[in-house]
Amino acid sequence: MSELVSYGRQVALLAEQHPERTAIIFVRVDGSERLVDWRELDRRSNQVAQAMEARGVNAASLVVVGLPNCPEHFFATYGAWKLGALVLPMRAALPQRERDAMLELGAPALVVADWQEVAWPLLTLAELDATVTLPLAELPDRIPHPGKAIGSGGSTGRPKIIVDPRPWAGVPNEFIDRDRSGFRPGQVQLVAGPLYHNSPFSWSNFGLFYDQTLVLMERFNAALALELIERYRVNWAFTPPTMLRRMYLEPDVHTRDLSSIERLFLTAAPCPPWLKRFWIERLGPTKIYEAFGSSEAVGHTDILGDEWLEHPGSVGRPQDTDLRILDEAGNELPPGEVGEIFMRRHDYPEPTYAYIGSPPAKTTSDGFTSVGDMGWVDADGYLFLADRRTDLIITGGANVYPAEVEAALIEHPLVYDVAVIGVPDDDWGKRVHAIIQPPHLDAAPDVAALDAHVRERLAAYKAPKTYEFVAQLPRDDAGKIRRAALAAERESGWTDTMVRLTNA
Repeated sequence: MSELVSYGRQVALLAEQHPERTAIIFVRVDGSERLVDWRELDRRSNQVAQAMEARGVNAASLVVVGLPNCPEHFFATYGAWKLGALVLPMRAALPQRERDAMLELGAPALVVADWQEVAWPLLTLAELDATVTLPLAELPDRIPHPGKAIGSGGSTGRPKIIVDPRPWAGVPNEFIDRDRSGFRPGQVQLVAGPLYHNSPFSWSNFGLFYDQTLVLMERFNAALALELIERYRVNWAFTPPTMLRRMYLEPDVHTRDLSSIERLFLTAAPCPPWLKRFWIERLGPTKIYEAFGSSEAVGHTDILGDEWLEHPGSVGRPQDTDLRILDEAGNELPPGEVGEIFMRRHDYPEPTYAYIGSPPAKTTSDGFTSVGDMGWVDADGYLFLADRRTDLIITGGANVYPAEVEAALIEHPLVYDVAVIGVPDDDWGKRVHAIIQPPHLDAAPDVAALDAHVRERLAAYKAPKTYEFVAQLPRDDAGKIRRAALAAERESGWTDTMVRLTNA
């Protein structure tokens, strides 16, 4: 068996091999840049580790990193890992109430952030910067076990922390699934998503472990992202559908040189088929890679663009994973029937997650786990997503999955973004309600035209009965939206901003 190497040790080894090679290209919102080489990454994380250790951080500690995308995020993360600590990245701009609830759950030994009124030991960004004067010190090599935790608001809005209990280490030059994901050592990786989100955090750190150069954006901007792909010959990027759609809308998306791309990796949210077809045609089918899984890492499916063209809408077949679709009674459903998705990994029989603040996910007696997603498989075993069980709308006794209504509406040229929820209704119990962000509020589409558009694509009972137009939907930096929060704001069933169809 190959020797596991800690992330802290791997950074030190790479700093020895090529100290002046660029590890991180940080691109600010204004387009200005800052380069961090491997020597600086190793040295600064060593200095930050010393400051953390002086404040009591050790291998039993949880360290919160509440910084925006910046090199200091990695200095703090690797500083904590060099001490064997568990790292929980958190959104820098998280509302105080949510922030405090998450901190109360995690009880961190240290919080690295520029936050006010924090009841836990705090290391500010200025204090982190001041560690640059510390002399280098020898640190024992420690493998964090566990090393990564991710915060989640959950579909109910109640916070929880998802801890990955596995050793936070790897084997250099070995990477499972590299042929399908296209991820390999030495690539240039665009990091456009927020580092508090599981995928950007994990894949960017995988990238550093495997000697990649990160092009780290302070905040995603579609025009700048296209420019950076061309300028730095980016090979690999995590690009959820929200990012792909914004890049698609850029006027120069057809003329930019994107030939360096080896894979665009999609996950985090359903991708509208028309959008995926565009990127398949733009880059080539084998360069578009989509995966479905969860922060709990209980299993995954994946699919390349050429397979997707034969199974449009699918998120792929299980990889090193057993998959079942079960009904509410726990019975396995045949192909074509929607039920709850349960997975069991082949490659890692031990638990891959532990919750803080929530009971364990639903698990069968033989080790299959569900995190609440709904879906169905076709005759060839390809998985198709329906929605989260908690987002299901039961209207007049019929089941409506918001994602399929959103997918139909987003095809309309005057729908820039959309969220579909269920709201209380005297006649229907819950009615389907669409919240739409048009390109401009003064050019909102006619609701009758929207209704006809949806009914051409879906059964009539799935069409929204009311609409609402907003200037901006509240998506987070990862492109996700909390439907539960939108529904809670409309729990009365009616607001003055809603528009009802005359025939609804």
